[in-house]
Amino acid sequence: MNGQALAIEAAGWIGAVLVLAAYALASSGRLDGRAPLFQWLNLIGAAGFVVNTAWHGAMPSMVLNIIWCGIAVATLVRRRV
Repeated sequence: MNGQALAIEAAGWIGAVLVLAAYALASSGRLDGRAPLFQWLNLIGAAGFVVNTAWHGAMPSMVLNIIWCGIAVATLVRRRV
């Protein structure tokens, strides 16, 4: 595996960890779903998924995660964070 492929795989795995952490924290009541941290975790995590899924040609997942990023950005802008 070359450096570029390794970086793309790392982006996907880091994205997965961040999105799962946001979900786990919100589900356990330790983080409000409207909190800036929740939105940032989702934005950065989904962006990692976009990079990874685009590389692998998984277009449905890529589009889903682009929309996921858009929701996080819109929420952050609305909250002016």
